[in-house]
Amino acid sequence: MTPLLSRGTTDLSRFDNSWFSPGRGYLTRIVWHFVNALFLQSSLNPSSGLKIRILRLFGAGIGVGVVLKPSINVKYPWNLSIGDYSWIGEGAWLDSLAPITIGGNACISQGVYFCTGNHDWTDPAFGLIVKPIVIQEGAWVGARATILPGVTVKSHSIVAAGAVIARDTEPYMVYAGNPAVAVKERKIRMTTGV
Repeated sequence: MTPLLSRGTTDLSRFDNSWFSPGRGYLTRIVWHFVNALFLQSSLNPSSGLKIRILRLFGAGIGVGVVLKPSINVKYPWNLSIGDYSWIGEGAWLDSLAPITIGGNACISQGVYFCTGNHDWTDPAFGLIVKPIVIQEGAWVGARATILPGVTVKSHSIVAAGAVIARDTEPYMVYAGNPAVAVKERKIRMTTGV
């Protein structure tokens, strides 16, 4: 067996994320922390309209007809864009160290975690890695699913409840498991008439 030291060791005292810019100054981030806790994370605010106005005030791009349920958590709203008629479910955590873009008519269910930050586990200093997340038009991310940094959930694909997505999905496919794999094609019924 190879001695542990010849494989390298982690030294968190060397961690340095001074290169990372959160996109706003310290005061804005502090104010956002309290506003987020009072108006978005709180289950006492059921109003989508109020949450949308607050997010826009802090730089988020929010389309029309968006529904934001109670108890959501947004790390940095200036890194968030949500398209028209999309839904964000209770307890969703949008950890937007990097941009999170959600297309129109997308459904983000309860307890979903969007993780835009990770660590380089090959680096002894455990360096920070940030990558954007994109959820395209008509996609559905099921309850308690996790979307990892750099992933695009493509048009009309589904991420099943509890799934962990580490790679881009394909359009109109359903993904399940950890790590998630494609399990079947999504077929949407055609509407007839008006």
